Order: sequence, then structure tokens, then C-alpha cells
Amino acid sequence: MKPRVATVWLGGCSGCHMSFLDLDERLIELADKIELVYSPIADFKTFPHNVDVTLVEGAVTNVENEEMAHIVRKNSRFVVSFGDCATTGNVTAMRNRFSTNEIIERSYKELADISNSLPNDHTVIAQLCEQALPLHHVIRVDAFLHGCPPTPDGIWFAMNELLEGRIPVFNTQFLRYG
Repeated sequence: MKPRVATVWLGGCSGCHMSFLDLDERLIELADKIELVYSPIADFKTFPHNVDVTLVEGAVTNVENEEMAHIVRKNSRFVVSFGDCATTGNVTAMRNRFSTNEIIERSYKELADISNSLPNDHTVIAQLCEQALPLHHVIRVDAFLHGCPPTPDGIWFAMNELLEGRIPVFNTQFLRYG
């Protein structure tokens, strides 16, 4: 039976998933080794049980992200902080110097083009957390894959190590493009 793999996108830019797609031909080789059971690059609706490896991109920025992080941890054997937003908060956490009220006022009133009303029931947008947090501040994480975004070579190395049951140990060759 193939290892069950998932990828999740929380508060980030999707650059880590784009870098994942930059595996190019290696995606075909990876597809032969795994069963992709959840990802924003596929049309899955609910996070499954019994996932072997989950790569989580993005910081925890709102209540939906926080809920998803707990679902991922509960249902995954290995959870990997995938990229710098997940590992440190990175660019996403730049908002932490402002209150959520200041962010909402600025976004929905001051910079509004058409309607300058504030969201009030959080059915369209998720309620923001007070701070954008790295994933390991919310759930236990088993490995960290740094980079903004991580390089395809780093992702490839990490996936192969994890599929062999090992926690990847990185050196600097995987941390930057070029």
C-alpha cells in the first residue's frame, strides 16, 4: 500500500505549493510512490483519516486555519511545516504589530473601492486570530522545511526521507534557489 500524503494551505501565498509543482517530471515519479489524499492542487473536500505525511503551508491566521491545523495533527502521522510562513510566521506575521480591528478597518473601510462596510458575521471571511502564528505554536510539528518558498530539491529530499520513515535533516544546499 502506498503512503498517504496530503498538502494543506493555510495563511500564505501558495508559493510553497507552486514550488511543489516545480518538481516537474519528478511529480510523475512521486505519484508512483504515494497516494495523494488531500491538497489544494486536487479537488478533495474533507481532510481524511490515516494520512502518513502532511505538508502544511502558511501561518495560522484565522479560526479556520486553527481548526484545520488541529484536524491535520489528529489525522496525520508526520506533520511538516512547509515553508517559512509555517515555520516562522514570515511575511504573514508582519500584521502582528496591528490589532485585528485595525486590520479590518483598514481593509474594509479605508481602502474600500465600492462598499465600506465591515464584515460582522464571519460567514464570508473567517474571523482573524489576534496574531498570525507559526504552525508549531498551534500543533506539534515533526519536521520543518524552510524556504520562501522551499526549493524543489529540498521538497524532493524531504519527501523521499519521509517516505523512508526518516525525519529529514537539511544542509544549506536545499535552502535557496540558484
